[in-house]
Amino acid sequence: MEEEITEPVSPTGQYFTSSVISVSVIAVLEFEFPIDDSQTATLLENVFLPINPRFSSLMVKGKNGKKHWKKVEVNVKEHVKTPNFPRGKSPEFYEECLSEYLSKISLEQFQESRPLWEIHIIKYPTKSTAGNLVFKLHHSLGDGYSLMGALLSCLQRADNPQLPLTFPLLNQKIQTNDNKSNILSRAFDSVYDFGWSVLKSLVLEDDKTPIRSGDDGVEFRPITVTTLNFSLDQIKKVKASLHVSINDVICGVLFLGIGLYAKSTKVDQSSTALVLLNTRNINGYKSISEMVEPDAESPWGNQFAFLHVSVPKLVFSDQIDPLSFVLDAQKEITRKRNSAAVVLTGKLLEMLMKLRGPEVTAKYIHRTLKNTSMTISNIMGPLEKMALSNQPIKGMYFMVVGVPQNLTITMVSYMGQLRVALGTENGLIEAPKFRECVQNAFDMIYKAAVPFPSV
Repeated sequence: MEEEITEPVSPTGQYFTSSVISVSVIAVLEFEFPIDDSQTATLLENVFLPINPRFSSLMVKGKNGKKHWKKVEVNVKEHVKTPNFPRGKSPEFYEECLSEYLSKISLEQFQESRPLWEIHIIKYPTKSTAGNLVFKLHHSLGDGYSLMGALLSCLQRADNPQLPLTFPLLNQKIQTNDNKSNILSRAFDSVYDFGWSVLKSLVLEDDKTPIRSGDDGVEFRPITVTTLNFSLDQIKKVKASLHVSINDVICGVLFLGIGLYAKSTKVDQSSTALVLLNTRNINGYKSISEMVEPDAESPWGNQFAFLHVSVPKLVFSDQIDPLSFVLDAQKEITRKRNSAAVVLTGKLLEMLMKLRGPEVTAKYIHRTLKNTSMTISNIMGPLEKMALSNQPIKGMYFMVVGVPQNLTITMVSYMGQLRVALGTENGLIEAPKFRECVQNAFDMIYKAAVPFPSV
């Protein structure tokens, strides 16, 4: 009897499960009250597993060498971990325990004999939460959009479970002109950006800086995950004042924060960020049933691309102009999104996959990540408070782990706040100082753009 095969593993899924790179996503849900886990097994079996066949499938290699998803019986208890910390300690103590635990599981590999996901229930109160539920999912299961869609299908609105969650509207349209000079300009930008991207992936490495060691194997080193919150209303005021996008504001804040951190260590820096773009041409999330349709407009899986963006240098002797970091980010990101470099890079990966196979393509992606200083990704979250089995969720954040970089930055919006998570390598980047620099950067940009905020 032939093995039951659900679907072939996507090219990106094969890259992320190669011999050279294995990438996972850790998502943390923060609970307002102590976690009641009595219904965990029932929720996993009746709600989580039916979301997508990949959650109850193994990745197997066929006779032709190609990987497929093989449907298996799932013992959900094998996927649920409940760590035990010392009892009767302070919230600050458990905050440190949580940080060390996230670092620990970020380095652990999934067992190939089980589907590639885990849930960790942290029942100890930290400084800001009564408990934490941690999802760890392999990136081959899907990208942030897919996994967020899966997570949201398990959750309800806290105020009224019968009403749907709502999300901020996306506006991804790029304003272009059809005149001849603009077409020529886009063609030149496309060739230049594509060529530079290829060189960055093959031979051009970022400088060694306070945020990049340039060492091999950094993906196997412990990290610290710290977070901070920004008000979306304040970000929108900066956006309106400078006539830029929200992403431009955030990139400007991060780039200035990196400059402040480098300045505090008295080391010059020349860095490149890989900004992840969702390549789906959509507004908002689709339902899980719509995502898994054969010809879905917004398909399940990995639908994203990397955009190389240079981090502006902070010249030590000059007076800092905070707004220039936002405007520079806006200028470069807009130009690169208008070029065809992202499309050409996608075609290059397709060609490598067909001619040389997934392992060679994975090495190219690994080199792309290793030669740059950081990855920046973001996910759009709901406007209303969520609940899991009637348990209110106070906050959430996520982190991408297993990438060969010393710094990873992720963002998710929730209830009018933008939660920024900073994944920093222990021993190289001082996590508290780096977090403080990013916060100071936001304050400087907001003060410069909105000098007289309304009370």
